Amino acid sequence: MLNPRLAGRYAKSLIDLAIEKDLLEEVYRDMIYLNRLMKQSPELVSVLRSPVITEDKKLKVLDALTAGKVGQLTTSFTHLLVAKSREVFLQDITYAFIEQYKEYKGIHSVTLTTAVPVSEEVTKAIVHRLREDAGMKEVELEAVVQENIIGGFILEADGRRVDCSIAYDLANLKKQFSNNDFIYRIR
Repeated sequence: MLNPRLAGRYAKSLIDLAIEKDLLEEVYRDMIYLNRLMKQSPELVSVLRSPVITEDKKLKVLDALTAGKVGQLTTSFTHLLVAKSREVFLQDITYAFIEQYKEYKGIHSVTLTTAVPVSEEVTKAIVHRLREDAGMKEVELEAVVQENIIGGFILEADGRRVDCSIAYDLANLKKQFSNNDFIYRIR
């Protein structure tokens, strides 16, 4: 992030306005759309960050990409950003908005990393356990497959990480053997 404090302030203002106008869900969908658009198009991010390209051209590019796909509040917000020369931070603002929305709604983002794809039953069981044991009412689970963990799983939620992978256990064993933890040291 270029400026997380600025992005957080703009995102908070947009959330407050969206709540006031009862458009929170619409603006959330718009922010997801803009976020995906910028992830898929580094050229768009370059255009928005370019000091050479004029405000009018940046507005035309944004309007062409968002016409009919985002609501009036989001369009007005992007126009305000360009007018205030803050369009450079649009991607950061979308990230901040999505995070603040999830916090407002009590949605917990959880990442489950496994060596092989997990079944729907296992996914539901994990979500159920998180709701019961961790007190997470709303869980948004993302399943990721990384063969290099060999087996087991890694669960990340709310800044915490539980690593029960075989690769982690093997790394710990390697460390213990390299330190000779199993040999009594004589001076």
